[in-house]
Amino acid sequence: MKLGKLANRAKSVVEKKGDKIAAGVDKATDFVDKKTKGKYHDRLEKLDDAAAKLAPDADEEPGPDDTAGGTPPAP
Repeated sequence: MKLGKLANRAKSVVEKKGDKIAAGVDKATDFVDKKTKGKYHDRLEKLDDAAAKLAPDADEEPGPDDTAGGTPPAP
């Protein structure tokens, strides 16, 4: 597969699943932050912010299907 074609495919996935990717990154960085006792907190926050930009509807509240394995948001 050519690099350009792969890049276009990756962009397509990010456009469709950016919110889930961002939620997964957030969950992972929270885990690492706890395990490292906050040693890399600032760097992890930057990563969270970058991942949040992937989510096209980051300002909207998640629906029942948008949770990343956690509890659904309170009504």
